[in-house]
Formats: sequence, C-alpha cells, structure tokens
Amino acid sequence: MGVKERHVREREAVARSILDAARDLFVAEGYQNVSIRKIADRIEYSPAAIYSYFPSKDDIFFALAEEGFHLLFSARLMDDDDAEDMLEGLRRSFWRVYEFSKSHPEYFALMFVDRTVPRINKDWDRFGFVREMKARIGARIQRAIDAGLFPAGSQPDVIARILLTATFGASMCRLCQRGSPNEDLDALVRDTLEAALTGLRSGSPMTFVPAADAPAPKNNVEE
Repeated sequence: MGVKERHVREREAVARSILDAARDLFVAEGYQNVSIRKIADRIEYSPAAIYSYFPSKDDIFFALAEEGFHLLFSARLMDDDDAEDMLEGLRRSFWRVYEFSKSHPEYFALMFVDRTVPRINKDWDRFGFVREMKARIGARIQRAIDAGLFPAGSQPDVIARILLTATFGASMCRLCQRGSPNEDLDALVRDTLEAALTGLRSGSPMTFVPAADAPAPKNNVEE
C-alpha cells in the first residue's frame, strides 16, 4: 500500500471514529447537549483535529443523517414497485420503516426523534436522493389512486404523510419502551398501519394540507 492510500485509509478511520462517537453521544445526551469538545474527548482527540474533518457539529449530523437515509432506503423500501398487489406493496414499504427503527434505533432516534437536530433542508443538495425516494413513493401511491384503491382526488402526499406518521408513532412507542413487557408491538404497528389504510380507503375527510399546498401564514405586521 502506498503512502497516499495509507493516508486516505487513516483519515477514513478517524472520520468513522468521530461519526460513531458523535452518534452515540447525540442519542444518549441529545444533540443540543453535545459539543465538539465532548466528541473529541470521547475519542481522545483535540477539538482542532475534529474540525479538520468536519467544519461544524451540524456537518457531523448531516453526515450521520446521510448514512441513516441510505440505510433506510437500502432496506428494500421500494422493492415492490412492480407488485401486482399495490396495496400490499405499500404495506411492506411502510413496514420497512418500522423495521429500520428496530435494526438501526440509534439512527432512527437521531433522524426522527431528536427535535434539536438541524433540518436537512439546510444542506438540501446533499439529500437529493431523499427527494427522489419521496417522489417514487408519491408515484406509487398515485398509481394506487388511479387503480381505485383510494378515492379519486386523494393526494399522494397526504396519504404518504398519514401512513408515515402512523408508522413513526408506533415505532417511537417501541423505541421509547412505552409498551408493557408482554405486549406485541409488532402487532401494534401492523394494526396501526392497517387502521390508517382502512380510513384512507374509506374516503374519510382529510384536513391535513402538505406544506407545499398550505396557505402562507398571515403577516401580523400592519401595513
């Protein structure tokens, strides 16, 4: 191995150590309570050394969030794009979000539970693949609407948000250990997801408006 290759590998190993330490600290103590110095102390490096890899704490989070979304999307989230049973394909897609919360609870907690983390739209170019996946999910739901599985005129974004919220809620119940020891939380997630699907398919009135379609907030400053 040449000197250049060895140097690259060493930097990759240190960056990995920084990310692993930061992830564990963010989840254990909350993002806002963790400083660069605390991360540096965890891996016995100086804060200056950390900054030579990541310009800010936000950049460390964005790197972790990028990893987390890749892990989520690699979990065969859209494997059923061509499934004959479109409804079952949707069930499986949102079920895999729950499975992600079980297999990678630290990433799920950091990405979706901690309210103090920066929003990924601050570095939106980096997360273009997230927009692409959302578009694929929306297209799948639109095909289900066109096939009559949901009422005509249903909005794919609304259906996706409702199903995702149902899945997130049950996932966080498990993550935060809010169930009793003898309760089957997998069954709770399945039932919650099925109840949401049933309500959406029945034509229950929807009052939620996605951000892109929501009216702008009124300006309270007098003209």
